Amino acid sequence: MYSGTNRSAIVTLTANPSLDRTVELSGTLARGTVQRAAGFHEEPGGKGVNVCRALKASGAGCLAVLPGDDEDPVMAGLRSAGVDYRNLPIGAALRANLTLTEPDGTTTKVNLPGPELDAGIQERLLALALEACAGPEGDPPARWLVLAGSLPPGVPADYYAVAADALRRRFPSNTPALAIDSSGQPLLGALLHGAAPNLLKPNGDELAEVTGISSGEELEANPALAAGAARTLIERGVGAVLATLGARGALLVTPDGAWLATRPPVTPRSTVGAGDSALAGYLLAESAGHQPQDCLRQAVAHGAAAAALPGTTVPSWDETRPEEVTVTPVEPQSVPASSTRRGPAPTSSKEQS
Repeated sequence: MYSGTNRSAIVTLTANPSLDRTVELSGTLARGTVQRAAGFHEEPGGKGVNVCRALKASGAGCLAVLPGDDEDPVMAGLRSAGVDYRNLPIGAALRANLTLTEPDGTTTKVNLPGPELDAGIQERLLALALEACAGPEGDPPARWLVLAGSLPPGVPADYYAVAADALRRRFPSNTPALAIDSSGQPLLGALLHGAAPNLLKPNGDELAEVTGISSGEELEANPALAAGAARTLIERGVGAVLATLGARGALLVTPDGAWLATRPPVTPRSTVGAGDSALAGYLLAESAGHQPQDCLRQAVAHGAAAAALPGTTVPSWDETRPEEVTVTPVEPQSVPASSTRRGPAPTSSKEQS
């Protein structure tokens, strides 16, 4: 069981939560045919919600902030899972996403856009997140605020940058650390408008997307090049980059160094939410006072454990195997300064939840 510090409360803001439905197929997906399901799972989802679920599974303090009515199935799922949350009623149903998994771990996702949030709701949702970061009277602010996932219709691409600015103005001292995990325009909007998170968690595609360096596939195959791409983000004010590289492990780049973590392959059941669990593993280790290399080790252990579970099931600390993870230093490959992205980016081919 995870054992952290008193100041370990983590708040997640999920602007576009979902009810995640996963259908396990008994064979390969065949378009245009009728197939029988081998299993079915339904969990409250969205990246920030998934991070909170994984933290809760390990006994860490976490509070999920999200839009949605009290009677929405997502809230019912959070109550059933025992996850603490604060919701902002919006008078509209939250989206439901569908995932199809095949026996070899191949995953197909169909994500809906979510209900539109007007400017007033956006303002109140952010205020709710900041209030959650303050904690009960007399307690210090949360240790981390995690801004995660896609943005629903009506929310501008710079919303996470606005949230980062509001967080620092609300807590000018003893400021909660900020983590961002998103893609496409919300990710680019955050970085271009000065969010400067303490931790950025892209996958290979998102790292290529936000830096304009190579492709996700090439970065996953070349950790030194991926470290060089991540280094450009450090130079632009990001505190640390935790880049998940699929089956090839993960990379952590900070101003003090770069490390690659790998482990023996697992038999995947569903890769959905594995990155969210990896982020949770990192935050758990960081909150417990571990060194950066060991935070990376726990991130990979958590992500691998999640991939071996069905649907968006999250592992507990005790279900992970950090001792099987190997961490080695990486020398970042130099990249031309002109190659880093400054303008609009295309939407990632791997859609955010």
